Amino acid sequence: MQENSQTFYHILPNGVKIVHRWTPSPVAYIGVMVGTGTRDEQPDENGMAHYIEHCVFKGTNHHSARAIIHAIEGIGGEINAYTTKEETTFYAAILAEHVQLTLHLIAEMILEPAFKKEETDKERMVILDEIESYNDQPSELIYDDFESLVFAGSSLALPILGTKKTLKHISSKPSYALHWMAQHYTPDRMVVFCQGNVKPEKIFKLAEKEFGNLTGGAGLTAKRSNSDSGLTAPEKERSFKRHTHQVHAMLGGRAYPIGHENQLGMFLLNNILGGGSLNSRLNLSLREARGLVYTVESTYTPLSDTGYWCVYWACDPEDQENSLGLVRKELDKLREIPLSDSALKHALVQLRGQLAISAQNQENSALAMAKSMLYRGYAPEWQETMREIEHISSKKLQQIAQDTFAPSNAYILTYK
Repeated sequence: MQENSQTFYHILPNGVKIVHRWTPSPVAYIGVMVGTGTRDEQPDENGMAHYIEHCVFKGTNHHSARAIIHAIEGIGGEINAYTTKEETTFYAAILAEHVQLTLHLIAEMILEPAFKKEETDKERMVILDEIESYNDQPSELIYDDFESLVFAGSSLALPILGTKKTLKHISSKPSYALHWMAQHYTPDRMVVFCQGNVKPEKIFKLAEKEFGNLTGGAGLTAKRSNSDSGLTAPEKERSFKRHTHQVHAMLGGRAYPIGHENQLGMFLLNNILGGGSLNSRLNLSLREARGLVYTVESTYTPLSDTGYWCVYWACDPEDQENSLGLVRKELDKLREIPLSDSALKHALVQLRGQLAISAQNQENSALAMAKSMLYRGYAPEWQETMREIEHISSKKLQQIAQDTFAPSNAYILTYK
């Protein structure tokens, strides 16, 4: 811990990591992030991580689903969870005075889920409805299909929600899910995190009480050491008929993993290209100057050992070729023309403000802190991250653009 730092760290003897960021807010965000997700599934168990995320809310060996909900919501709190390709996270927002009760309930859900068949069968139907709802939203579904294209041959290509067939299989016996949890919910893949007006010593003691006796695990490094070995990605273009009014399109490719020396440079480059601002290059070109799209955005997603970038847009069918050409033109500019000193300065000023504002969102801040702790062993505050970014030169950004935006690294997916 650096002097005057407000972020505190601790690791239990069994490997459970703990990170706590003190803030003066009376509201605390507390939870557990587990380093396991869709990419850890076999094809016939696809959807298992997400299924487990749902089903642990359906009761434990000590409390019913209704009792868990009432315990958190009865104190005015909100409990939530989500699954990604690499993590499953359970957390709650509560008044800081209730962190002990909340962490105990989350630990109980993770360590002692009941998986009663009558309850999990109902939840399977909920997930099936979620799949159908997801299929009706092309702007969200296209991300899964794009990952399937870019990471073909790898478990990263599997959809997070699974399929009707795999859900039927994994929900047929509670033992399937319990065995999977025993293999993957191990202490060396867990981060207990908290952000709020709580003393760090209290969080460390609570975490040790709840998770100190947990055993097993081989670590994230061992788990994913050969995770990219099956990547094939023979296709560079793919198109689906979705019967949508607009054409939905995505162009992108592989990029740097978490912790790579170019990760922050790629983060800045993506913000310039098509980040969340209306003055991004893509938005100015496709929307403001020509009115071709309502939405155009770029995303950079670093993973534990790989990553990808993508540009998404939706437009009228007759505007698709023009839109695609303009997207490629902006990518070419970043590859061929280094940013001027004034353009780089403007990009840094803008990003500094964005990071500062984002840090005020306690929920997003706590979740980002937990993920950083999971993979990097520490969680820098936004000022430290910004200081690193400010050392990136225009020449370096151009090199990153030449590496990641190369035509040989371009995949394109369209819904027509």
